[in-house]
Amino acid sequence: MSALAIALPPSSHFIYIPVMFVLGIIIGFMLGAKATRDEIALGQRKAAEREARMAERAARRAASSDTAEK
Repeated sequence: MSALAIALPPSSHFIYIPVMFVLGIIIGFMLGAKATRDEIALGQRKAAEREARMAERAARRAASSDTAEK
């Protein structure tokens, strides 16, 4: 019957588990923050490229309409 008895975990168990849990939260937060910063930078870069393409198209349209009027 003693083989079925559940022993109390050692005291190190009560320190190790919460420390690993908090460490996982911290690492996850840091990696998530980095991924978010990278995604924001990518979005800003795409927006800047889109604006540059639109400005280039507008300049070409203006140039072609000036040439057509002459």
